[in-house]
Amino acid sequence: MSEFKTEYNKSSEEVLAELKKTLNSIDDASLQRLVQDILSAEQVFFVGVGRVMLTLECVCKRLAHLGIKAHYVGEITEPAITEKDLLIVGSGSGASLFPLGIAKKARNTVNCRIVHIGSNPNSEMKNICDYMVRIPVRTKFYLEDEIDSCQPMTSLFEQTLLLLGDILAKMIIEQKGLDMKSLWQYHANLE
Repeated sequence: MSEFKTEYNKSSEEVLAELKKTLNSIDDASLQRLVQDILSAEQVFFVGVGRVMLTLECVCKRLAHLGIKAHYVGEITEPAITEKDLLIVGSGSGASLFPLGIAKKARNTVNCRIVHIGSNPNSEMKNICDYMVRIPVRTKFYLEDEIDSCQPMTSLFEQTLLLLGDILAKMIIEQKGLDMKSLWQYHANLE
């Protein structure tokens, strides 16, 4: 086996071990509440910035594939949010200006349900959101109880967020008894 292959295998195992540890550390009661809120909302909105934004766009798209009215804040066809909707705010630190500002506006204007998916439980988000789904991984604050990572910056948070979205989508499919083949009706067909 080449030296590169050995190093690649070692790195893959480290990353997968981190993901498994992180996914297993998320509070299941908060995840159950999130699934209930997604299913009971008329529409689900997502907001984040940077790599978190890209990840949440993937989760948003997957929920749309399940027939859920899902939107990303700022998209050109974004409809109005109402008190019957859910806003999912992704921010590891809970301090990113744009998601924080959108959460404040949603709370003060329409008072919809708001969940913060992040790592820092002591951010300003805790006073705005109804609850938090905590992914307790390393942030720029290096809190004592954060899961450390061999990866750069907040990669572990973004990876976990993506996998969490797909895991919850799978659980929603099973809970609602959806037929996998029928989900293609929601998939883009102008590709």
